[in-house]
Amino acid sequence: MNPNSIVITAIEVYQAPIRLKKPFVISLGPLTHAENIYVVIRTSQGLSGFGECSPFKTINGESMETGFVVAQYLAKKLAGMNPLEIEKCTVAMNSVIYGNSSIKSAFDTALYDIAAQNAGLPLYQFLGGKNNKTIETDYTVSLGDKDAMADDALQIKNRGFQVIKVKVGGQKEEDIERIRLIRKTIGPEIPLRLDANQGWNTQDTIEILNAVADCNIQLCEEPIPRWNYMELPEISKQSPIPIMADESCCDHHDAKRLIDLKACNLFNIKLGKSGGIFTALKIISLAEKAGKKIQIGGFLESRLGFTASAHLALTSKNIVYFDFDTPLMLTDDPVIGGIQYLENGKIQIPETPGLGASIDPDFLKSLSNVVIKK
Repeated sequence: MNPNSIVITAIEVYQAPIRLKKPFVISLGPLTHAENIYVVIRTSQGLSGFGECSPFKTINGESMETGFVVAQYLAKKLAGMNPLEIEKCTVAMNSVIYGNSSIKSAFDTALYDIAAQNAGLPLYQFLGGKNNKTIETDYTVSLGDKDAMADDALQIKNRGFQVIKVKVGGQKEEDIERIRLIRKTIGPEIPLRLDANQGWNTQDTIEILNAVADCNIQLCEEPIPRWNYMELPEISKQSPIPIMADESCCDHHDAKRLIDLKACNLFNIKLGKSGGIFTALKIISLAEKAGKKIQIGGFLESRLGFTASAHLALTSKNIVYFDFDTPLMLTDDPVIGGIQYLENGKIQIPETPGLGASIDPDFLKSLSNVVIKK
């Protein structure tokens, strides 16, 4: 196909609220629905790209409603452009509006889907990756009563998951009790990952992590408020547990700052924070040069959004942790194709050209939507 002959002819934007099987509770508050947006980009050559985002009000300052509005600004700008020129499309979106990384990530994924289809390659191959590693997701215990959290952790273990993520970020003594009870309940073997979602202060972080150092903790995500990142170097020095930057590491500028400060051991990359694959690849490059390991995670996307994340996860040997459990928490699964969940949390990635995932047309018809045409 002549790359100069393809243009974006229409962009469809869908509001897609999907109920969770049970409330998902973190230190920033409870969630009952994944309030997601699907973006479908149609082209003059008949290729269609699919993307998804899961706006998160308390983390990236976006909602399903604001994303739906901003998506129309972006669609009007991209209509008529060449979808294979991803850098130009990214610059164009950034020229329209600052920030709004969540909704931009849905457009970004759809553009990469088209480009990889056009090249006849699965997305991970188009990105230069290889399907040469086992991707195995953790499963998350919501923040709550310590006995209920321990029961949830035991159920997760009994379902075969090999890593358990634990939401913390409450009061110091209560969080120590939660972690120690979970460890006692599930036994010593399965590693735990802690995620405080900015819920602690510096001194409590150091005391908590030292108090649970014997609990086979793999890492701790974003223990303190993101704006207080200058405290992370001291925490990393005093913590026996590796510190992972999440909310404080959105784009490559954040990553460079954290590397220069020696602030953390690990990065958590989410497409909804980075604005998509284009910038995520820049973070990965910086992490590789600095020798930092990476986790690929997400928000409350369906299997479509996490399929993009799984393709990205095959692009670097430094990507060693995977947090892909959210689609298992949703009541509906409207995705055709995409990643498949196997035993013990293992993930199978599609080998078809492009993303290898789309949304059931009947499901799309049931959603509030807008179409922007060239």
